[in-house]
Amino acid sequence: MKGIILAGGKGTRLYPLTIAVSKQLLPIYDKPLIYYPISILMLAGIKEILIISSPESIDQYHSLLGDGSTLGISFSYAVQDRPRGLADAFIIGEEFIQDDDVCLILGDNVFYGQNFSSTLLEAMKNNSGATIFGYPVKDPREFGVVEFDKDNNVISIEEKPVNPKSSYAVPGLYFYDNSVVEIAKNVKPSERGEIEITSINNEYLRRKQLKVVPIGRGTVWLDTGSPSGMMQAATYVEVVQNRQGLYIACLEEIAWRNGFISTNQLIDRGKALEQTEYGQYLLHIAKAGK
Repeated sequence: MKGIILAGGKGTRLYPLTIAVSKQLLPIYDKPLIYYPISILMLAGIKEILIISSPESIDQYHSLLGDGSTLGISFSYAVQDRPRGLADAFIIGEEFIQDDDVCLILGDNVFYGQNFSSTLLEAMKNNSGATIFGYPVKDPREFGVVEFDKDNNVISIEEKPVNPKSSYAVPGLYFYDNSVVEIAKNVKPSERGEIEITSINNEYLRRKQLKVVPIGRGTVWLDTGSPSGMMQAATYVEVVQNRQGLYIACLEEIAWRNGFISTNQLIDRGKALEQTEYGQYLLHIAKAGK
């Protein structure tokens, strides 16, 4: 399976912060926002990742992440010249996807939870069709809402319904089989001129191939679409890291624990960053061992 991170858009809800800088390059406490979705793909064992961003920002992502070799993975890059909807990622990424299944995650999504890796692996078991996630929220009227049966088969998906049929919102993380590329090519643009991810999900629903994995208590999904959301996410990360002494979305640690890089490679990375707490953390976990 391959992974795609969509890090385009104008980030207008964060202006003036994002007038000159892509939102996913802004910090969430001690690391760029894009580290968090990358960490999710890596936790799922995905080693080939495509970053899609705007023409103005794509070189900055390449400067930040390189080719991925220091993490034992591979980064590719592609440009979305204007926002055309989330489903456009599969058209842009067709050559990258080739014959593989694919996971799409939005570049501003932050997930964290002790058992989230097992949740991801459960989603990857569905080799035929599509899998989305359901996250319980207090007021689902502000989100896309998924209704599902006892076997986690999706019954309906509604966008910001007045009378929600469930309390489960749909976060920006999706697993699809390879047919998603052809489905995306045949999606008709919505009234706002975009190729909507909901249209893809509804096609899988029509085929009775859409599953949902409920995200249980103990896992957080943080909204970073506003300045207050960015601040809350940063505060959450700061509290967890300083209280537990364990880092969130530390890409080098995930790569090491997954066997993508060796202990010596982890130490080399730690030494390169040893003037920072981040680098000291890498050296600490390398010394402590698994």
